[in-house]
Amino acid sequence: MSQQTTIRKLAALVNTPVEKLLEQLAEAGMKFSDPDQVVTSTEKVKLLGFLRRTHGKDDKSADAGASPKKITLSRSRKQELTVGGGKTRSTVDVVVRKKVTLSRPAEGAGEGGGGDERAEILRKLEESRQRNLEEQQRLAEADRQRAEEAERAVREAEAAKEAERLRAEQEALAAAEPEIDADAPVAHKAGGHGHPKTPPARTEGREASPRGKARGKGSEDGGNRFAGQMHLSASDRARRTSARGKPKSRRQGDQSRTGAGPHGFSKPTAPVVREVAIGETITVADLAQKLALKGGEVVKALFKMGVMATITQSIDHDTAVLVTEELGHKAVRADAEDAENELLAHVEDVTGEKVARPPVVTIMGHVDHGKTSLLDYIRRTKVATGEAGGITQHIGAYHVETDRGVISFLDTPGHAAFSSMRARGAKLTDIVVLVVAADDGVKPQTIEAIQHAKAAEVPLVVAINKIDKSGADPSRVKTELMGQEVVSEEFGGDTQFIELSAKTGENIDALLDAISLQAEVLELSAVSEGRASGVVIESSLDKGRGPVATVLVQQGTLSKGDYLVCGVQYGRVRALFDETGSQVEAATPSIPVQVLGLSGVPDAGDDFVVVDDERLAKEVAQQRDAKRRESRLVAQAGNRMEDILAQMGSGEGQQTLNLVVKADVQGSVQALRDALTALSTDDIRINVIGGGVGGITESDATLAATSKATIIGFNVRADASARKVIETHGVDLRYFSIIYDVIDQVKQVASGLLGVEIREEIIGIAEVRDVFRSSKFGAVAGCMVVEGSVKRSKPIRVLRDNTVVFEGELESLRRFKENVDEVRNGTECGIGVKEYNDVKPGDQIECFERIEAQRTL
Repeated sequence: MSQQTTIRKLAALVNTPVEKLLEQLAEAGMKFSDPDQVVTSTEKVKLLGFLRRTHGKDDKSADAGASPKKITLSRSRKQELTVGGGKTRSTVDVVVRKKVTLSRPAEGAGEGGGGDERAEILRKLEESRQRNLEEQQRLAEADRQRAEEAERAVREAEAAKEAERLRAEQEALAAAEPEIDADAPVAHKAGGHGHPKTPPARTEGREASPRGKARGKGSEDGGNRFAGQMHLSASDRARRTSARGKPKSRRQGDQSRTGAGPHGFSKPTAPVVREVAIGETITVADLAQKLALKGGEVVKALFKMGVMATITQSIDHDTAVLVTEELGHKAVRADAEDAENELLAHVEDVTGEKVARPPVVTIMGHVDHGKTSLLDYIRRTKVATGEAGGITQHIGAYHVETDRGVISFLDTPGHAAFSSMRARGAKLTDIVVLVVAADDGVKPQTIEAIQHAKAAEVPLVVAINKIDKSGADPSRVKTELMGQEVVSEEFGGDTQFIELSAKTGENIDALLDAISLQAEVLELSAVSEGRASGVVIESSLDKGRGPVATVLVQQGTLSKGDYLVCGVQYGRVRALFDETGSQVEAATPSIPVQVLGLSGVPDAGDDFVVVDDERLAKEVAQQRDAKRRESRLVAQAGNRMEDILAQMGSGEGQQTLNLVVKADVQGSVQALRDALTALSTDDIRINVIGGGVGGITESDATLAATSKATIIGFNVRADASARKVIETHGVDLRYFSIIYDVIDQVKQVASGLLGVEIREEIIGIAEVRDVFRSSKFGAVAGCMVVEGSVKRSKPIRVLRDNTVVFEGELESLRRFKENVDEVRNGTECGIGVKEYNDVKPGDQIECFERIEAQRTL
């Protein structure tokens, strides 16, 4: 402690009021009047002694109190040892640590008190030795008593066993005495029916009659025969001996063969009904094993139900239940979701006090109505300029600190292909801000956004944007929205309408006020302490950082180091980033963050839950992945008979266009997959055989080359190895950054795959009025063109009673005596049909042409 310590500092150090410390110093005989006076070390020691005496403690000197009673010395010595030789030679560091503790001798030890202390130590040592000796003797006596008791128990058990054996022998002898006096046939009959019979003793056999001696001799041989089999009792030996004494009757042999004896099998009187536990999916082989049937019988039952599945394929739960009941058994749902139940218990275990949380607001509306520009003005950053084509193609998540508190915004795309993104945004949100352009009115995606908000039961706030433009008409917007049951408050409804301009910032504060007012009405709250849970908004694969998921925390606090399970992925949070790219330590409810550390890219819309350890997270993720894989196999397998018959009757097969879709984020992959699959028709099927997040890899290019697919790269590029495979196999690779172009290009590719369509178009009809015979041309028909025109270079058909009787070409076409190439409507002409002379008056000659047209979707 410093020598310049004042009374005020000392009072603060010992946590005592200054006035009380001045009183204690005065009582100790030290007069101080000012709290800023300096207290020396001697005065501190004197005060300490006074306080010790006051509390009844010994007044030891400061030096004695301050000096340590024990000193511990630690030493370490390091050596290097060489282990092995040659290539396996290595050097190992060996560290030897030694700790020595020295105790301070007691006071007065150097003044002749050493002898008394030594005597006291020796006395205590002798007492300890005596106590140990007594304890050892007591334990030895206890062991001896336990051994005697165990030996006594063994003897008693052996005696009881011997008595039981003797009693059994006596009972067997007593049961055998009536049989000894009976005649032999009766004895054999009794033995044949399985009644036990004990042979007489050897002494009794010698004293009996000769007949009894003979029987006793046979019994003696039988006893010797089975004497070595210790598992046979005396009665069993007697039964076997009597059975060998006389051959079995025919009836007894039949009983033994048919199993009618005591160990025979009996046929069940009623069919066995089994309870079969069936999960979400089950293979046909597993179901047959649970039903104790052959696999072919289950396959046959499935065929009768119209499901074509082999023994190795999986069927869904409903189909398995139907076939189980069809075979006469009972099906119950298997509860194999142990890990899911444990996870559910984790989620339900989170309890705590709910506190107010920021509202989550989703910006929705038609494309190019100014949603991102509105959010841009609020955030004071330029987001729309960074999007390809100036339209939003991802869900953007931001939280903004305004004068009215924190608000989390979700910006959804407005293009028609991103319907799933808008639906996902409506489910995550508390309030939907519907942006409608004042100069454009209500559009299809505006109506769809209203439907999503109503389905999610989320309140609407309508922002009429672009009121600064010359063609703005807010009244028209309000009128059109009334047709969608969205009525303004000024018209007696319950929806707030705000007229604003995202370009000039007009009435932006009024929109924020409306959002804050709606949030206060909803009374939003969440548990901020404990394990976090929430939803994945968007996910992507970053080349340097790996899988990145943008999540919205709904309950609890998400921190670095937490273990979480997210759909079929799991991992530990390595880092958290906000929308500006700054690293944060934790995220509270309603705050969107980017999470690094997952095992893979989760699907957008998946829930995430923080768990205690990695084991549970891994089990849940693997179980979900297995269930998803089984469901996918069920969807691929088990074609129904009606579908196969429909395909057989459709004639030529349906064309298939295979695509591999790679995008920068998971939401875009889903949107592209849905939009492209929707282009399928009866003539061509768009099949997305692969897709994912991240750049185009060599495996993607190999898949496309194998299946002759076109690769669609949406905001991603192919690496060097993938480009090499693409060039080698001539794979069609196309890059895009706007979803409009993707759909248009796929339509062109599909149209080219469909090929051309040949159509026949009738260009003229001539009616035969008379037939003339010519030595040069044969039969020449004198005709009148009644419709269109007849051309010499086009093919013709001869119709009789509106039925085609010949199809061929014109050999000659004349107008009077001149050859002409075309004869128009209302003109007479002479027509010579090549290789056909059976033309009659009243026939019609139809002239047509074949036109090739490109087939389109």
